Amino acid sequence: MTESTLTSARARAPRIQGTVRIVGAGLLGSSIGHALTALGVDVALDDTSPAQLRLAIDYGAGRRAADDDAPVLVVVAVPPDVTADVIQRELSRFPHAVVTDVASVKLEPLRTLRERGADLTHYIGSHPLAGRERGGAIAARADIFIGRPWVVCRDGETPPGDLAVVEALALDLGATPVEMSPDEHDRAVALVSHVPQLVASLLAGRFVDAPEGSLGLAGQGVRDTTRIAASAPELWVQILGANAAPVVDILDALAADLGDVADALRAPDEPGARRTVADTIRRGNDGVERLPGKHGQNRRFEQLVVMVDDTPGQLGRLFGELGELDVNVEDLRLEHSPGAQFGLAEISVVPGALRRAVEGLESRGWKIASTTND
Repeated sequence: MTESTLTSARARAPRIQGTVRIVGAGLLGSSIGHALTALGVDVALDDTSPAQLRLAIDYGAGRRAADDDAPVLVVVAVPPDVTADVIQRELSRFPHAVVTDVASVKLEPLRTLRERGADLTHYIGSHPLAGRERGGAIAARADIFIGRPWVVCRDGETPPGDLAVVEALALDLGATPVEMSPDEHDRAVALVSHVPQLVASLLAGRFVDAPEGSLGLAGQGVRDTTRIAASAPELWVQILGANAAPVVDILDALAADLGDVADALRAPDEPGARRTVADTIRRGNDGVERLPGKHGQNRRFEQLVVMVDDTPGQLGRLFGELGELDVNVEDLRLEHSPGAQFGLAEISVVPGALRRAVEGLESRGWKIASTTND
């Protein structure tokens, strides 16, 4: 968190009152700990790894859990293959606390707990749609939940007070609570998280044997497409195994689509081949337009690409002058030009501001590489 963010966080009272116990001091557990600690919440950390626990405490994610702790909320943030075991243990150890978990698969642990006959009265599965490619306490950040959805999987028997505690956690961390059933959640994340991980990994895997000359041509597009391929294999083996059925459904459909495009390109002059390719690209356009943008809006923005010298202060000057022009930056992507002393800033603005931005920046000496209208 920045100093101003921390100051703002400390200025308001947390919704959660009482001790929050976090089991698992990795990326998500420690990040939750940092955010709650900044609000003045008493955070008790526990982890099977003494080294990970010490690191999380040293970085300020909370204190070491004590035997006499009486938490109002227990957050289970452990790998998927032990999530059900830890939830069951925490429910038994703290029968008056609300227990939630932040695993990225919700149906599998719930089924396991029900088969064991566990008392799930005070258990509510949840999942923050946030994270980083890097893991562990050292990569934790208090701000990764801000503006992100936090799925809460209640059922008809969930006590309203317990639900309020989990929603308070999400709101205290700056996230947006979203109610879904475990099945709805798992199918949704298969589409927007789990299959994209596989697609990125498969594409990036083609780079292993690629000539260096080919990789030297890589631009921001391929970096964006493969960014998440840097994720930890050990964790993803567990996630994908626990959510296999929905993932396989999407992979089968994707494989059929790839087969159609491959067939069309094998004979690109055959009747209908070009239409198949064009429809594939167009359908992708339509799909991208459905993705929520800034503030959850499905809005189309226009882009201008500005050449920025690779010297200190240039981006700050660019943003400052856009502000003077009354142009709000809706989105930003940066790309460094290989071997050149400049970068390219792709700036998204509302359609009505594009001309004002271009003319205003050019009059101030900025070079515009391209715009949506080019």
